[in-house]
Parts: sequence; structure tokens; C-alpha cells
Amino acid sequence: MSLQFKYRGKLLTSDDVAFINRLIGENPSDSRWALSKKLCRAWNWVQPNGALKDMVCRGLMLELHRAGHIRLPAKKHHVNNPFVNRTKPTKVTIDQSRVDGKLSEIKPLRFSQVRRTVSEKLFNSLIEHYHYLGYCHPVGEQLKYIVYCQQRPIACLAWSSAPRHIGCRDRFIGWSAHSRKAHIHLLAYNTRFLILPWVRVRCLASHILARVAKIVCEDWQAVYRHPIYYLETFVDKQRFAGTCYKAANWIYLGDTTGRGKNDHTNKVNRSIKSVWGYPLSKHFRTLLFQGAP
Repeated sequence: MSLQFKYRGKLLTSDDVAFINRLIGENPSDSRWALSKKLCRAWNWVQPNGALKDMVCRGLMLELHRAGHIRLPAKKHHVNNPFVNRTKPTKVTIDQSRVDGKLSEIKPLRFSQVRRTVSEKLFNSLIEHYHYLGYCHPVGEQLKYIVYCQQRPIACLAWSSAPRHIGCRDRFIGWSAHSRKAHIHLLAYNTRFLILPWVRVRCLASHILARVAKIVCEDWQAVYRHPIYYLETFVDKQRFAGTCYKAANWIYLGDTTGRGKNDHTNKVNRSIKSVWGYPLSKHFRTLLFQGAP
């Protein structure tokens, strides 16, 4: 019987599993880490910026090992996993005096992409202590922005890889399952948007969304070596109406099912969220069908 094993969207066949078993057999002294590196190179399993998808590959091999399809060598080292043993961001002391007035009175605002910079800890702390969802380390490609008024942070935005499947979004784009799988990396997902609670400036949120839409593609290209053509987000309908997204010309596409990506019961088990999208090019459908040039 032919095997089909699926892991994080990648479908493996019996031939793929046989290849992994041969790789393990031909390299009996290699560690799990070394084997995953060799498998990534053999399959050309790399990120758009050229980095090996090493951690995803190790997860795949571990799942195959647990399912009995392959036999990995015993662990040689028990290293600390910072993703598993992550401590919550500590609270950073900043100026909390009220910021109000007209938008024109606090401009110009400065947008700072802080991913992989010394200011990333400040971003994480602000999200953890002032966003109602707290801080959660993004998955996959990601960027983080702090918006400054003079030298004071007043807002934060986080972007990450887009969810693999959202019904109303996929219907809006009109792409096939094959095109979606091949080009999903050309979308970015706004996972967090925070205006700090002591900031009260009318139209600030929509202004920030409009501004960041003009710079995020260039920054994504610089960090991950590929563009993005479409932005999206979820808005919890029990808490918010999505007014700032609408004011920034984002498009309401529909609602989530409330079941989550790993649902097996077909029953609502979480809050319904509205889905909003923002094409970064008038040719976004063509670009998402064909991929990055």
C-alpha cells in the first residue's frame, strides 16, 4: 500500500520516506540535526532568503519517527529550545503621559522595523503588557514595527506568514489550491495592532495602517528576498467593528467559521472573526497566480 504522510502542508509519499531511510542508513554517525540539514539540501527545502528550513525538517522527521515510518538515531544532546522554554517579556518602563490632540499636531510619525534589532525587546514587552492577546512569537516570516511620535513609542504592529487557508480570502483572490500552496508566502498577516492605551488621537489607527502598507513590502523584500502583494488580518467581532481597517480602505471579505485550522468536530469552538484584506497592487491576482518575478 502506498503511503501518503502530510506535515505542515507538505505531502510525502512512500518514495520520499524510503529516501529518508536511505539517508539515515548511509550516514549512521550523523546526529538528527546533521541529517535534517542533509535532507533540506537534498530536497532544496529552503526559505526564499536561502536559509534551510531546518527546524521544520526536524519536526517532520520526528513525526515520521513517532509514526514508525523511519528510525532516527538517539539524541546526542538535549539542548535548550528557546521556542519551547521562552519566558514572557518583562515590562519596560516608558513615559505614559497622555498623548492627545489632532493627528496633524503629532506628525510626522516615525515607523521603525525592529525585527532582529535591539528594539525588538521593547516591542515584545509593549505587546505582552498592553495588547489584550499578549505576546505570542510569530510563526514563519515576520516583521515588527514600532511607531514613534518624536522619541516616544505610541503604537506597534506585527506581521507574519499568512494562514494557509481562509475560505473567503481564497474565494476573493480566486486562486486554485495549487496556486495558493505555491504563492502563499506572497501574503502577510497582521497578527497584532496596538495603540498604547494613553494615546487618544482621532484617526491615528487608520493613518498608521495606510502608512505601513506603503513600506512593509519593501522591508519584506529586504529581509526575506521576496515581495508581498496582499495584506490580511482577523478582527474579533465580539470586541471590535474593524472601523480603522475600513477607514484605511481595507476590504471586508467575510467571517471565519470559528472552528480553527485543526478542527475535527465541525462545531464552533472560538470567537467568530471578520476577515479583512488589502491588495498592495491592482494586479495582485495576476501576481499571486504567477508568483514573484
